This record gives sequence, C-alpha cells and structure tokens, in this order.
Amino acid sequence: MSPSLPGSTPFLTPGLPEGRALELPGRGTTWIREAPGPSNAPTLLLLHGWTANSALNWFGTYETLQRDFNVVAMDHRGHGQGIRSRRRFRLEDCADDAAAVLETLGIERAIAVGYSMGGPIAQLLWRRHPKMIEGLVFCATAARFRDRRGERALNGVVTGLSFATRVAPPAVKTRVSERVLISKYDTTPLGNWAREQARQNDLRTMLEAGHDVASYDARAWISTVNVPTAVVISTRDETVPPHRQHQLADSINEATVFEVNGRHDMCATRPERFTDALFEACQDVAARIDRR
Repeated sequence: MSPSLPGSTPFLTPGLPEGRALELPGRGTTWIREAPGPSNAPTLLLLHGWTANSALNWFGTYETLQRDFNVVAMDHRGHGQGIRSRRRFRLEDCADDAAAVLETLGIERAIAVGYSMGGPIAQLLWRRHPKMIEGLVFCATAARFRDRRGERALNGVVTGLSFATRVAPPAVKTRVSERVLISKYDTTPLGNWAREQARQNDLRTMLEAGHDVASYDARAWISTVNVPTAVVISTRDETVPPHRQHQLADSINEATVFEVNGRHDMCATRPERFTDALFEACQDVAARIDRR
C-alpha cells in the first residue's frame, strides 16, 4: 500500500494492511487492520497512542510481527476511523471496545500491545477482561503520566474546550484542528501522510482523551498483573519520561525490559529500530505463556 498526496512524492508503506469497518454490537462501528500470521500463532492486539491510529502508530511493524503472530490493530474512539460517540471519552470504554473487537472476531485470547495511551488501555483491558488477555507488551508508556497537582484546573479547561468544540462551526473546528493536531508534522512525504492520518481525528475527542490519559493512575493495582509482560522503553522520551516507564516495569512481577534509543515518536521516526525491539518483546512474552 502506497499512500500519496497530490503534488507530493508518494510515501511508501509496504506491508500496511488494508483496513475494514467492524461493527461492535451495542457499541458502534470501529476500524481494524489484520495481518494474518502462521497457523495457530498467538494473536497480537495492537492499541495505538493518543492522536494516532492503526496506520500511523504501527505502519512499520506489521510485516515483521506477522512472521510469528496473527496481528489485529484497531482505531480507538474518535481516532482515525474509530467509533464516534457523543459520550465523553473514557479509557475504560476503549478497553471494552478492544474486548468487543476480540469477541466479534472470535479470538478467545490475545497479547495486548499498548503504545503510549494504548498502555493504559491494555492495562484496563487486562483488568476488566482478564480471561481474554494472555500477555502484555507496553511501549513508551507508564502506569501514571502526571502529578495530581493542577488536575482540577485541567479538568475545567478541558470541559470548557470540549463543550466549545461541540457547538463551534465546522470551519472553526477545522482551523483549530489544523493548528493543534496537524501542524506538528513536517511536510516531508512521511509528514504529509501523517497529516492526512491526523485529519481523520475528532478534535473534541482528542481534548478529552488527552485529559483522561493525564489523569490516569494505575499504581494502586498495576502490581497485580499476573500475565507475562514486557516493557519497551524509549530512552530519550520527553513525553513519558524513561524513569516512569521503568517504574511500570518494576511494578510488574518478572516484567522484561527492552530499551530503544528513541524519542516518544520512535514508532514513526525510527520504525525499524522500534520494530526490532517490539518483535523481540512480543517473542519474549509469547515464550512465557502457558497454553496448556
């Protein structure tokens, strides 16, 4: 698959599987990508980060991962072509959506792989639907993202902005979205493709999701994780400091650590380097799963 924009050099994404809509009964319609692997191979459920989607977060990983795994990825609520809802964004709903994807596809158990925001979603997926999750792989993520100070003020700001985006004219929302979500990407072929992916996101949901991630704190229960776990740490991460990623690994019994010399966006800017570590982490978790 080779996405391109008019007047630009095509950005080649070999191995990026075509997506399809998937109806989740009682929840809405989401978007998934599937990369089948060997027969009877374990299934990876890829859970992307904030403001990304199943293409942008994982485009460099599908071909490698499907050597040993069946791969399923999904767009979260308000992201890409994920579920659209008038309800306020909640990480718990995303975890339940992920469980519904597995159920709808007839997948009894999977290894949940969470990147950044996808980390909390994977953690909650294990906590709320433990029978579905046989392993966990966390990437550039943590069990807590910010201090409690200022959260009340942040909540008020996000609530106000969220309401404003509900009533603002489409043209205003488009301008704000371009400034907030799109302008961070450059105008290289990769950057232009990323801009097109980001334009699929719903601005209100992005604001609410950012707040929910910032407020997330699983420290009270993360040590109860009882499935094989690996943590891929971005060692030059300025968004999720490496010490918090290490704290996540230290909190989980026998969690293994795989370090990558990269920033928070390493999945897009250093896909080969990230994919090597991710593949090794997934293999490590799969080898420790008791499938009797």
